[in-house]
Amino acid sequence: MCLIIFAYNQHPEYRLILAANRDEFYERPTRPAAFWPEAHEVLAGKDLQAGGTWMGITRKGRFAAITNYRDPGGNMAGAESRGRLVKEYLTGQSRPQSYLENIDSGSTSYNGFNLLAGDTRQLYCYSNRERRVRKLKPGIYGLSNRLLDTPWPKVTQGKSVLSRLISDAESFDGENLFSLLADRSLPDDSTLPDTGVGLEWERILAPFFIQSVIYGTRSSSIILIDRLGQVTFTERTYDPHASQAQPPPTRSFTFTIEQ
Repeated sequence: MCLIIFAYNQHPEYRLILAANRDEFYERPTRPAAFWPEAHEVLAGKDLQAGGTWMGITRKGRFAAITNYRDPGGNMAGAESRGRLVKEYLTGQSRPQSYLENIDSGSTSYNGFNLLAGDTRQLYCYSNRERRVRKLKPGIYGLSNRLLDTPWPKVTQGKSVLSRLISDAESFDGENLFSLLADRSLPDDSTLPDTGVGLEWERILAPFFIQSVIYGTRSSSIILIDRLGQVTFTERTYDPHASQAQPPPTRSFTFTIEQ
């Protein structure tokens, strides 16, 4: 993932409201969200190149998602795939805090990342650039390609929009979050971060929805978990070669967390 905006225990009906965009090179093979044949409890997309995933949830309510930490000067060639960390959490049994503490010792073998991991009781965030496990309190959060809540334009705007959408609890409709994730507007240059990729790429990477010749937003996802344990996971996938007049494929899954 390259952008995750979420409200944790901020809405009377929903324990988690999450909107996310996955940005990736177009040539990287991907399988859309589905329950995995080899791990029936896991609902997630799959990176067919390395075998991991960027976000998923299980029938028992285990949730994880990852974003890359943008630091081209610090990247290692041949580093392990970060999607493996999400996959191993979803298919494992460790409590989220224990899992994140355990991966810390080996986290330097990966390029920079931020990892969210939670279950039906708690939600945590860990970055191998920060090297500490954060237990998240109720709030509205944004995570892109820096640390949690780093005030990049799309993080700040995304949190503001989500706050407004949930302010009227009775009228909240998670479908409206897809409009936010599809926003292609470009922030002013003066607000862009300098992460070492050059101004042209900072501009390309700044919108919610990214488009370029070789890289861009491959999917948008909304996850809602209500206080009765019902999960709704909706994903839209994008083909860079498809006509914009053609609606993107949408998949939606609903299930109740098993106790």
